[in-house]
Amino acid sequence: MKQRVMMIAGEASGDLHGAGVVRELKKKNPAIEIFGIGGDKMQKEGMTLTYHVRETSFMGFVEVVKHLPLIWSVEKTLEQLLVIKRPDVVVLIDYPGFNLRFASIAKKHGIKVVYYISPQVWAWKKGRV
Repeated sequence: MKQRVMMIAGEASGDLHGAGVVRELKKKNPAIEIFGIGGDKMQKEGMTLTYHVRETSFMGFVEVVKHLPLIWSVEKTLEQLLVIKRPDVVVLIDYPGFNLRFASIAKKHGIKVVYYISPQVWAWKKGRV
């Protein structure tokens, strides 16, 4: 059975760190399918981008509110991919505003979640992490 990994890195710094993860996973298993949200660096290492980080990187409350319909659409599309592709694991890289919610969605579908570079406790409160 083909291994599948969904990765979500919603900003440029996550793309940088995620590229190393994609590279190492591809070294271990060149046939592994890696898909989700990333940037040019993750794509260069072999990830199939469902969304590019430039589509999902919003800073500040006003920007997030302005883009809520897009954010909800992205979340719904990624949830559909969970059902259709049934990845073995979802790897979340930082991006806590989106990823903490999406972790719950993945778990609801019985999919393992690994948080690589988790949100900082000082910024996101211990209870949310």
